[in-house]
Amino acid sequence: MATDNRKPYQTDRPSPGPAHDWDPRSPQVQQNQIRAYDQMREECPVAHSDYLGWSLFRHQDVLQVLGDHETFSNVVSRHPSVPNGMDPPEHTLYRAMIEPYFAPERIDAFEPVFRQIARELVDYLGTNPSCDVIRDFAEPYAVRIQCGFLGWSQSLHAHLLRWIYRNRAATLARDTDAMATVALEFDGYIRSQLELRERAGTAASDDLTTCLLRQTVEGRRLNHSEIVSILRNWTVGELGTIAASVGIILHFLAGRLDTQTLLRRDRNQIPQVIDEILRLRGPLISNRRVATRQVNVGERTLGAGERITVMWAAANRDGEIFAEADQFRPERDQSHNLLYGAGIHVCPGAQLARMQLNVVLDELLSGLGPFALHPGADPVHAIYPASGFSSLFLAPA
Repeated sequence: MATDNRKPYQTDRPSPGPAHDWDPRSPQVQQNQIRAYDQMREECPVAHSDYLGWSLFRHQDVLQVLGDHETFSNVVSRHPSVPNGMDPPEHTLYRAMIEPYFAPERIDAFEPVFRQIARELVDYLGTNPSCDVIRDFAEPYAVRIQCGFLGWSQSLHAHLLRWIYRNRAATLARDTDAMATVALEFDGYIRSQLELRERAGTAASDDLTTCLLRQTVEGRRLNHSEIVSILRNWTVGELGTIAASVGIILHFLAGRLDTQTLLRRDRNQIPQVIDEILRLRGPLISNRRVATRQVNVGERTLGAGERITVMWAAANRDGEIFAEADQFRPERDQSHNLLYGAGIHVCPGAQLARMQLNVVLDELLSGLGPFALHPGADPVHAIYPASGFSSLFLAPA
């Protein structure tokens, strides 16, 4: 602790609003986000910063926000976001429209597709053991399964991987011009897919993207802007969280040969183990809200219009909710796990994501022998707003 009794990541920058309690972008935070958020949860659970507004670290405070959409709005951007950036009744209408796209029977039909993709990438990993498993395995898996789910051409794989790197660089640099450019670039990929199907007419491939072109809401067809927003939400979120999840799972298991052995013997335990690993280190750090009125959260008073950041990664490690919260307990009750959110905005694709992660871990355990962290290459932690690792190397155990 610093000699003036401040947190090592507290900021000195002046603010026209509430005093700043911490600096989320400080080197001390970014060296180990999870450790820093644990400390904030215990010492300053409702904390203000110029970068994130009010950050909420406790499970109970996060649930307060998730359960009261009238006070804590999801309309946080001037750009439309369907349906993530909407409140009822608008959100209710669009959410009901998209939920059938994640119906169990629809998701189950993609299991063989995802399994084949995972098997091919595991084969590559087996013959290239010195590769970076984030760049050469986790991120390609996320891109390929998402293209497979939406019916997008394999020719997009390389473009989307390059887009991931450009988007990450722009975000980390806080370069608003570059961020706007990469956002437009991604929208261009989506619009090109829509145009291909419109030109094909009745001969268009029967996939989820074509279904959205034919989708109606309140008796009218969705327009291109709405479809682009829906597909952007599905795809950008999927690429980031699935890749982060795969890296987090591999990093954890590389240090737990006992758990690898357990799962090789009993694959039925994979779902529970994955949920617990991702409770310990969340693949999604946070989401945003905005207060619609003055409200008390914990010991602080938040004003109308103030920004709020819900810190999933901290809430899921709250010792008031999870006994021995920093310990791996795969047998624990996961009903309070916020991995896929809660309330009206709970992730509609939770079952899809679980299946994708179960499949890739199952194929990894079948295709690879025992593995450990590479002794000559330290994992590189991802930097907010990303989670997990930006680089990770494995070696045979």
